[in-house]
Amino acid sequence: MDFQIIKSADGEPSYRPSWDVYFLKLAMLASERATCPRMHCGCVLVNDRHVVSTGYNGSLPGTPHCYTDGCMVVDGHCVRTNHAEINAICQAARHGLQLAGATAYVTNMPCTSCAKALIAAGIRRVVVFSDYHNTLAERFFNEAGVELARLPMPEQIIHYDLDNFSSAKRFADLDDKTDSYCTQ
Repeated sequence: MDFQIIKSADGEPSYRPSWDVYFLKLAMLASERATCPRMHCGCVLVNDRHVVSTGYNGSLPGTPHCYTDGCMVVDGHCVRTNHAEINAICQAARHGLQLAGATAYVTNMPCTSCAKALIAAGIRRVVVFSDYHNTLAERFFNEAGVELARLPMPEQIIHYDLDNFSSAKRFADLDDKTDSYCTQ
């Protein structure tokens, strides 16, 4: 189930995403940080429903970005950047965080190299929104016993209900009383 229907404060139905959808949406948000215009991909590594690290397609620390210096294309692929999965694994390693048994939430099916890196890092489950072309990832995941789950792309990435967002509601209620709550 991708969404759970719950009652909001006013008794109306509200929609709460499943954990898989929630973490994939975080991966989509991470993808917005990508430094290469050719592909925006995000990855969130999660253990026991806690984010361990995130990554996106990005240049190596201290090196030029594709957006500023152009893509460095070799054999049809930009080699200036690391893929999201590699950056997420590296971030976890830099902070001494364990990935054994974790789940990788990736906006696109990992390429073959990233699939191998995820397996080597101990990832046991991979959840994706869309497939990547010409990849052996699925075969390697199957051989390594890594569960692969594909979810349909959501119609809406963020469902932001201001009527049930407590801070926004509280401040909206204060609009008429601003003078009594604010000091000059």
